[in-house]
Amino acid sequence: MTAVVSMADIEDAAQRLGINLASVDLDAVRLPPGDDFGVPSDDDEDLLARDDLEFALGFGSIIVVDNLPVVPPEKFEKLENVIRKIYSQIGVIKEDGFWMPVNPETNRTLGYCFVEYNTPQEAELAREKTNAYKLDKSHVFAVNLFDDFDKYMKVPDQWTPAEIKPYVPGENLHKWLTDEKARDQFVICAGQETEVLWNDARQLKSDLVYRRSQWTESFVQWSPLGTYLATIHRQGVAIWGGASTFNRIMRYAHPLVKLIDFSPGEKYLVTYSSHEPSGPRDTHRVVLNIFDVRTGKVMRDFKGNADEFTTGGSGGVSGVSWPVFRWGGGRDDKYFARIGKNVISVYETETFSLVDKKSMKVENVVDFNWSPADPILALFVPELGGGNQPARVSLVQIPGKEELRQKNLFSVSDCKMYWQSNGEYFAVKVDRYTKTKKSTYTGFELFRIKERDIPIEVLELENKNDKIVAFAWEPKGHRFAVIHGDGPKPDISFYSMRTASNTGRVSKLTTLKGKQANALYWSPAGRFVILAGLKGFNGQLEFYNVDELETMATAEHFMATDIEWDPTGRYVATSVTSVHEMENGFNIWSFNGKLLYRIPRDHFYQFLWRPRPPSLLSTEKEEEISKNLKKYSKKYEAEDQDVSLLLNEQDREKRKMLKEEWDRWVKEWKQCHEEDKAERQRLRDGEASDEEEEYEAKEVEVEEVLDVMEEVVS
Repeated sequence: MTAVVSMADIEDAAQRLGINLASVDLDAVRLPPGDDFGVPSDDDEDLLARDDLEFALGFGSIIVVDNLPVVPPEKFEKLENVIRKIYSQIGVIKEDGFWMPVNPETNRTLGYCFVEYNTPQEAELAREKTNAYKLDKSHVFAVNLFDDFDKYMKVPDQWTPAEIKPYVPGENLHKWLTDEKARDQFVICAGQETEVLWNDARQLKSDLVYRRSQWTESFVQWSPLGTYLATIHRQGVAIWGGASTFNRIMRYAHPLVKLIDFSPGEKYLVTYSSHEPSGPRDTHRVVLNIFDVRTGKVMRDFKGNADEFTTGGSGGVSGVSWPVFRWGGGRDDKYFARIGKNVISVYETETFSLVDKKSMKVENVVDFNWSPADPILALFVPELGGGNQPARVSLVQIPGKEELRQKNLFSVSDCKMYWQSNGEYFAVKVDRYTKTKKSTYTGFELFRIKERDIPIEVLELENKNDKIVAFAWEPKGHRFAVIHGDGPKPDISFYSMRTASNTGRVSKLTTLKGKQANALYWSPAGRFVILAGLKGFNGQLEFYNVDELETMATAEHFMATDIEWDPTGRYVATSVTSVHEMENGFNIWSFNGKLLYRIPRDHFYQFLWRPRPPSLLSTEKEEEISKNLKKYSKKYEAEDQDVSLLLNEQDREKRKMLKEEWDRWVKEWKQCHEEDKAERQRLRDGEASDEEEEYEAKEVEVEEVLDVMEEVVS
């Protein structure tokens, strides 16, 4: 293990060697991954201090549980089993980590016990969760950390008033929303560099906000409302925020963290790490922590074999589905859930324990997801018993676990579920076997969540054998789009859940034939959609207006790998990441398909728009603004005109500069030409003129002997 060198030792060594530490750029030092050469970072110092504290005291993982029943020897085992069962649900109790003292005179328990966990975090969580736990009417637990007794014994006898520190206001983490130009920010990662930039589309460029080298060791991630930017390090996760400086707000210790996930309301942060087995008898272990974002406190942790976290979902690491926990109940962050074998475990964040203290038993459940707006779970259970028991999709209300709606499905081979962003509609894509069981066809079950009794409508395509390439709801709207077909150029159909003639039935709006598209990207504001051909289609783009059912523009971003709308729906970014070795960088487009500017970056691997929180305006106020849009838009039209004039002036200045540069080059060339005149005259045998028309062409006859033959005449 590398010895840790204190900062004082480093300063003394630097002074002996005559090195000025203030002139050393520590950020430029490159260390091998996972090694610090004895020079701890800020995060290391926190972790090392915490480790020293644990070794110094030695009792940070022990809790004392008081107010237990006083029982005779014959009831020892029963009481111990009850207590172990309660505290084993929170963490792993050490071997020989339970002790319940006995009164030697009466041979009965003393009414308290000691429980030792593997980590202080588990002990702290056990204290929080079980203090005031009601075992029965006469016994309510009083739980304390063992170290607290020493702390309380040192309380001085004489009270002294606490020092009142002056209030220092913190930095406004939402100041970026007050930008006068109403611009949006985005973050990019390329090589070792991470940059936060303004999208200054009017000036056809991006403006740098903040740049930092080696800011993260893998990736960055915005919080859902755009308040924080999270970075990943070997010690854990850090979040940053501010107007332009991006100061560090909080750190969350989780060694070797690989994945993170924020709750929708930014109250909690889930971190994940997996640890390979160290021996043949060990198993692949998984650790998940749930932190309070503001305090940095671990609210709950989950540990276990990787097999326990592989059920359902996709897109994880080492077979573990991600996210393991899915958040529900909108932005209130009231509930989160995970899927297990034949169960859905739903937790509430008030106590971070199971709702009703037990999981929902759902036999053979394979997938679930939450409504984006309400605490409603959608569950999918495949067929059982060789088809004797049909597959089903169920909608369950939380916390009451009441089933709101159920739909049985027959001959199902696969099922995918899609919620509309407002939670008003819910679509189930069902792949069914034909009668011969040799092929499948696809249909949709469409749920109207807000209507009475949640009516369901079945939708089948005109050619039900068409393969479904992509499906997407219009955000905040009632329309959806489907890419379908088996050929190299599939069709794209648009549907509406309500029309002017019949608000209760789904209707087709149009079908676009033979498009080079395999992905759909709706604008966050609805109305516009990008029909994208990625991967095999090499970045074909079609900007489509669904209101008018017309194409606004077609374009191409060769080898594009990612497409992302900005949160306002005004601009869209297409990018080529380092999965390709060439053409790395990103393009910024207007919503109607005009290319505004392009930024090349070598080793480019991440682009993320900064999310915006929901509008604070009421629905009535938004409607008023829409009605009086012309009045409000005059100011911005004038600004646009000023920007246009400025850009024209910049173009004129650029053309003027280019012409001046050309004239200067011609002048220099003529000067060099004049200086070489004497040499040219010498090479022409004294001919002085450089003008071709003054030369006289002359014909010169040249006699040449081609052959000589000698003949002897007798």
